[in-house]
Amino acid sequence: MKEMIQISAVIITYNEEKKIARCIDSLKGVADEVLIVDSFSTDQTQLIATSKGARVIEKAFDGYTDQKNFAVQQAKYDYILSLDADEYLSEDLLKSMIEVKSNWQADGYSMNRLNSYAGKWIRSCGWYPDNKIRLFDRRRGKWQGDLVHEVVVMNKDSKVVSLDGDLLHEAYDNANQLIWKMQGRYADLFAQANAHKKKVTAFKIVYKTLASFLKSYILKGGIWDGYEGLVISVSNANGVFYKYAKLLEINRASKQGAKRKE
Repeated sequence: MKEMIQISAVIITYNEEKKIARCIDSLKGVADEVLIVDSFSTDQTQLIATSKGARVIEKAFDGYTDQKNFAVQQAKYDYILSLDADEYLSEDLLKSMIEVKSNWQADGYSMNRLNSYAGKWIRSCGWYPDNKIRLFDRRRGKWQGDLVHEVVVMNKDSKVVSLDGDLLHEAYDNANQLIWKMQGRYADLFAQANAHKKKVTAFKIVYKTLASFLKSYILKGGIWDGYEGLVISVSNANGVFYKYAKLLEINRASKQGAKRKE
């Protein structure tokens, strides 16, 4: 029988006093260390984390990818479980990870993430299974990504195994949160990351927006999730509309600026 490995759970935070305790509590039996990298929270996040036995490091936020890689490197152990504060382990996933601790056979482990909207677990709209690598050997992989999305990327010859059980993600409490993230933050980051790289026209904005709604609501089954499925599908389409609209405006502004210089 293989020797049981030791796992560092790493979490980046900023003003997560309402959710950090649940996240840490779900790690009992799996994490041999809980490390919090906090971006100078102004609420009780750090106090709650330390009361739960976590080690807290402060670091100014400089992007999700860099922040998460920094957290990984500060961890005590090479085997990393990387979570967000609004995520926590289901009982089935906890059981799977406890088994892996005593029988580590891969370089990384992926899991399905189950997201919620207004307290309802959503399996439609393309939100599920939302497979993620979150448990990995830091010597074999790291976080990579642009301004919009970050993922754990393993070395080319790495072995990745999928675990049973869901990573539970309390994603959005209401329409305001969903709209703000899709229409505001995600759209801004997408436009910044793709400025002068992607061509976009008014026609492209229209068909991309319509295609997004139909894919989410019809093809991905949002219609079967009632009001929540409709809100998510419309929000997905809304996010697509604004991210391409903002990209178009950035590209146009750049061209106009170049012409004025001429």
